[in-house]
Amino acid sequence: MADSAAPSPPPGPGDAAEGVAERLRHLLGPATVVRDTALTGGLHNSARLLELDDGRRLVLKTAPPANAPALTHEQGLLGTEALFHRLAAGTGARVPAVLHHEPAGPGAPSEWLLLTYLDGTTWDAARDRLAPADHAALRRRLGASLARIATVTGAAYGYPQAAAGLSAPDWPAAFTAMLRAVLADASRFDVALPAPPGFLAELPVRFGHRLAEVRRPALVHFDAWQGNVVVARTGDGPWRLSGLIDGERAFFGDPLAELVGLDPLGAAEDDADLLAGYRSVAPTLTLDTGAHVRLALYRVYLALVMRVESVPRAYGGDFATWLDTWSADRVGEQLAVLDTLEP
Repeated sequence: MADSAAPSPPPGPGDAAEGVAERLRHLLGPATVVRDTALTGGLHNSARLLELDDGRRLVLKTAPPANAPALTHEQGLLGTEALFHRLAAGTGARVPAVLHHEPAGPGAPSEWLLLTYLDGTTWDAARDRLAPADHAALRRRLGASLARIATVTGAAYGYPQAAAGLSAPDWPAAFTAMLRAVLADASRFDVALPAPPGFLAELPVRFGHRLAEVRRPALVHFDAWQGNVVVARTGDGPWRLSGLIDGERAFFGDPLAELVGLDPLGAAEDDADLLAGYRSVAPTLTLDTGAHVRLALYRVYLALVMRVESVPRAYGGDFATWLDTWSADRVGEQLAVLDTLEP
């Protein structure tokens, strides 16, 4: 996170963050903010690095206004992030500590979250400075950390925020609701889909027997790509995993879905180092036909989410063009995988 910081003025009177200034003063006690820096890289919530006169560094995250355009599952995301970090911390995983969370409501037009800051830089930003051996070691550590996080069991499957209405007592029902919600979002935002919506909506029914192989609602970050992994080193020493950030996309479901979120463009199940780290904690991880079917389903889902969110987030330029092409190709590719695995 440190390398993505760009100095900017404190929030002005029209900024939603201004509404939390008084509450921040109450939470910080005698400490005062001596530097306020915008953190770039987020595509939904805004984040600011607050440096205090007592030496502490905190992150203030603020959601868009509650009435801003968003996908169905994007409700109470900072509440989900707070929940994820608290649960993950209980497994020994390195994550920011949650200092305060406040949902939107009277006097708070936007949901906000106050966290401790993880020292270091994102893996994505440090990539060119890492030797192959560094990458391999970090992948093993990341795999082990995600396996520990997956030991957390939720009360139900799906997204944890009740307002989204996307949870169920079993994984087939929850995943069906999740997939059909993004298809409904596509219709709402007039997003063309790379396959007929009715065909896509029936995928969880067609492969319901494979989804039913998931018997425990495990905690899944679902966005643990290198931009959300913080790494650090002391001097010329080895790189270490400082922690995992941005747990706002978390849900309870199939732990295999983590492989899709941490490598959205590739196939993390082919990464021997990652799997070795994961199996050092969860040796029973298997990649049989059922697992590959479910991975393909989750890749279809993530590609659709990324495609549809481009409209409410007003993506433009080359990125929007690339995303449109990539998501269509990805969905087509994974539908072909499903036909090959189970014609």
